[in-house]
Amino acid sequence: MKTIIVSSLVVLGLSTAAFAQDAAAPAAAPDFATIDADASGGATLAEVQAAQPEVTAEQFATADADGNGELSAEEFATLAAPAPAP
Repeated sequence: MKTIIVSSLVVLGLSTAAFAQDAAAPAAAPDFATIDADASGGATLAEVQAAQPEVTAEQFATADADGNGELSAEEFATLAAPAPAP
């Protein structure tokens, strides 16, 4: 009987730790097709901010290498890429 209770507590403890790890995991960034809501081939600042409100106009402008006001898939990839460690 004690073995069953101890085993149950161990399983409960391990499952709680697994749930805590899932909750702490960062959300995956949406892919370009999701961002480009109108499927025009370019993502506007409004489309990017609709999916990722934390993106600023300055960040968007920096990623917009050709300055056309839309991000291509390649430009979006630079915006979505994590910053290199210092």
